[in-house]
Amino acid sequence: MRWLVIFALFFSLLSFAEETEQASDQKKDEFAKIEQLDAEMAELYKDSQGKVGTAKNIIDMQVLKKNEDIRAELQNLIKNRTEENTPKVTKFVNEQVEYLNLAIDFLFKRIAILQNDLDDVDLEQKLITQKTLNETTAFYHTILSEQWVNFGWLELLGTPADKSKLALIKDIEQRLDFLSAKLSFDHQQESVLSGQIRSAADEEKASLQLQYIFAQREVASDIDNLQFIVDLANKMKIDTTDFTKQLFVISGNLTNEILDYKVILSLLSDWLEDFRDWLAQNTPQALFKIFIFLLIIFIFKILKNITRHIVTRAVSAPTLRMSQLMKDFFISISGNTVLCIGILIALSQIGLNLAPVLTGFGVAGVIIGFALQDTLSNFASGMMLLIYRPFDVDDFVEAGGTSGKVSHMSLVSTTIKTFDNQILIVPNSKIWGDTIKNITHEKVRRVDMVFGVSYSDDIEKTEKVLEAIITEHPMVLRSPEPTIKLHTLNSSSVDFIVRPWVKTEDYWDVYWDITREVKMRFDREGISIPFPQQDVHLHMINKAAPPK
Repeated sequence: MRWLVIFALFFSLLSFAEETEQASDQKKDEFAKIEQLDAEMAELYKDSQGKVGTAKNIIDMQVLKKNEDIRAELQNLIKNRTEENTPKVTKFVNEQVEYLNLAIDFLFKRIAILQNDLDDVDLEQKLITQKTLNETTAFYHTILSEQWVNFGWLELLGTPADKSKLALIKDIEQRLDFLSAKLSFDHQQESVLSGQIRSAADEEKASLQLQYIFAQREVASDIDNLQFIVDLANKMKIDTTDFTKQLFVISGNLTNEILDYKVILSLLSDWLEDFRDWLAQNTPQALFKIFIFLLIIFIFKILKNITRHIVTRAVSAPTLRMSQLMKDFFISISGNTVLCIGILIALSQIGLNLAPVLTGFGVAGVIIGFALQDTLSNFASGMMLLIYRPFDVDDFVEAGGTSGKVSHMSLVSTTIKTFDNQILIVPNSKIWGDTIKNITHEKVRRVDMVFGVSYSDDIEKTEKVLEAIITEHPMVLRSPEPTIKLHTLNSSSVDFIVRPWVKTEDYWDVYWDITREVKMRFDREGISIPFPQQDVHLHMINKAAPPK
C-alpha cells in the first residue's frame, strides 16, 4: 500500500513538472515570434550598412515592415497581458521606444539634409527632391505617432515614461508652430506666383509655371502634414483651434473638428460652465459690467441716430445726385455698422473673448452661404441695382414680369405697388436678370396716339383740326414740336399719328384729354371715325325657263 502511495506521488510530481514545462514553453512561444523578428531586423540593419541608393531603400522598407509586425505582436501581448509576462512585454516596449528615438533623430537630420538640397538644386530637380522630402516627412510624422502609442502602452503596463512623454508633447507643439508658419509662407508664395503668371509675358510663363507647380505641391504637402500633426495633437489634448482654423481658411475643407455636433455641444457646455463659475466668483463685478454693457449699448444707439442724421445730410447734398435707394442704403448701413461696433465693444467689456466668436461667425457664414445661395444672389443683384440705379423710389417701372410704382427696396427684394394698389415683393435677382423698363425716369415723354378717319373725309381739314386740338391744350409742350402726320392708308380708314410732347407727370391727363377732344371736334366738324366693315356684293344670274 505504501508503494502505491509513493508511485502515485511520483506520477503526480512528474505530471506537475510536465505541465510546468509546457507552460514555460507556451511563454517562450509568446515571445518567440517577436525575438525572431527582432533578430531579422538586426540582420537587415547590418546588411544595410555601406549600401546606398535603391538597395538601401529596399532594405529600409523591409526593416519598417518587420517593425510593424513586431508592433502588431506587441499589441496582442499587451491586450492579453498577465502579471508574469508583463515585465518582458515592458522590456520589448522600451526597446521600441529606444528604436523609434533613434529613427526620429535620424529622420530629423535626413529632413534637414533634404531641405538644404532642395534649396541648392535647380528648379526641375527640385520637384524630384521635393517628392523624397515629402515622403520622408510623412514617415517622420508616422514615427512620432507610433512613439505616442508606445507611451500609452507603457502607461497600461504600469511604467509610464512621463518625462519622455512631456518631451514628445513639447516637440509636437513646436512642430505645430513650424508647420503653421511654413504653410502660411508657402501659401503666400503660391498666391504671388499665381498673380505673376497672369501678368507675365509668354517667354516667362514656362519658368513661372514650374515654380507655381512646386509651390502648389508644397502647400498640399503642408496641409497634409499639419492635418496629421493636428490630429496627433488632439490625442495629446493640445489646443489646436488656431491651426484648425488655418487649415479651413487655406484648404476650405470642413473637417470633423469643425462640423461634429458633439464638439460644438461640448464647447457650448464648457463656455456655459466657465460662465457659471465666473459669475459665482465675480457677481459684483459682473453686475457692474452688465451696467457698463447696457450703458455702451445706450450710448451707441444715440451715436447710431446721430450718424444716421449726419449721413442723411451728407447724401442729400445736391452735388452728389444720388438716388433715393442709394441714400436709404447708406443711411441704413451707417447706423447698423455703428450699432454693431457698439455691441462688439460692449461684449469685450464684459470679458467675452471675441476671437472664437468671430471665428464661429466665419464658419457659420460659410455654411449659411451654401444654404442661402439664392439669397446671396439677390443680395448681389441688389448691390448692382444700387450701383447702376436703373430706377428710384416712386418711379413707375416694368421689371421682373410686374409693373407698378417702386415703393421700397432692400438688398434682397424690391417692393412694387401696382396701379390697383396691390403690393408685390419681387426678388432682386429676378429684376436684375430681366429687362427693366423705367417709365417715369425722364422728365419729358411723348404721347403716341393714332386716329383714323374715313376715306371720304378731307385730309387737310382733318390735319388742321388735330393741330388746333394739340395747340390749344395747355399741358402740351411747344418744344419739342408735336408731330401730326398721315401715317397709314388702312383697310377701313386713313390713319393719322399724333405725337405731342408733355411732362412725364402729365402723360395720362394729356392722353385722355386729347382723345376726348378729338372725338368731340370730329363730331362737330363732320369728320367720321370709321369702324371695320365689309361690303358684300350679290350678283343675280337669270336662268332660262325650262321648255314645256
